[in-house]
Amino acid sequence: MSKVAAGTWVQIHRVILEAGKRAPQVPPETQAVPLEMRVRGTLARDAVLGDEVEILTAAGRTLRGKLIDAVPRYAHDYGMPVAELVQAGLDLARRHPRKPE
Repeated sequence: MSKVAAGTWVQIHRVILEAGKRAPQVPPETQAVPLEMRVRGTLARDAVLGDEVEILTAAGRTLRGKLIDAVPRYAHDYGMPVAELVQAGLDLARRHPRKPE
């Protein structure tokens, strides 16, 4: 495995509570899975994926966890367009055209 240098933007993972150890008022399907943490920050010391590491978050917190990714990408989006919302936007634009600047 390749070494990840200190100061690299990384993501860590840690189990906060094991399954069955969660608050008694949570639903059974939630009780059945662990409470997990995934956090991004800068790596404090050189490490290899899978190592237990320390990071400094953007908020200035120091956290420990298993190094799971180096230079993680943001892969979220807003999903597929909803046809009804697209049509509503087009209808609204037709009813209220923008004035030239």
